[in-house]
Amino acid sequence: MFGRLPRFVRILPTLMFLPFAAVAADLSDQPGWAVHATDKPYADLILDLSAAVKANGLIVVTQAGPTKAAAARGITIPGNRVIGVFNNDYAVRVLNLSTAAMIEAPIRFYVTEEPDGSATLSYKTPSFVFAPYVQTGGTALQEIADELTHRFDEIAEIAIR
Repeated sequence: MFGRLPRFVRILPTLMFLPFAAVAADLSDQPGWAVHATDKPYADLILDLSAAVKANGLIVVTQAGPTKAAAARGITIPGNRVIGVFNNDYAVRVLNLSTAAMIEAPIRFYVTEEPDGSATLSYKTPSFVFAPYVQTGGTALQEIADELTHRFDEIAEIAIR
């Protein structure tokens, strides 16, 4: 069937996903990022991430993504969701040390759908996110950032299983 179509038309479906594949691959090149490729479908990884967040005493505070809005406009793009995670205990502790650092809350997980239907879980480590504020927030803020990084790593490990 595809033999009669011009070569460009035959490769068009692949070309449509190349920009998204390049973006996903770029995440692992970013300083301070943790990137976990999985075999899980996109929707399953989102559900497993939400369950892992709750199991680790944090709360999904925000969720946003362009996939559904694009579909409503007739545009198909791979699944893409940003999930903000935090809790009030951390908020109070961070605010006691640095008002400026709270601009980073909630700290976000990023779930991206790959061309093969699998999903990748990525995030900036909380230690990286809070690093610019440690000079004013001191070692106590660094300790919170490290604690959160440990929690994010645990959440990721549970979610990608």
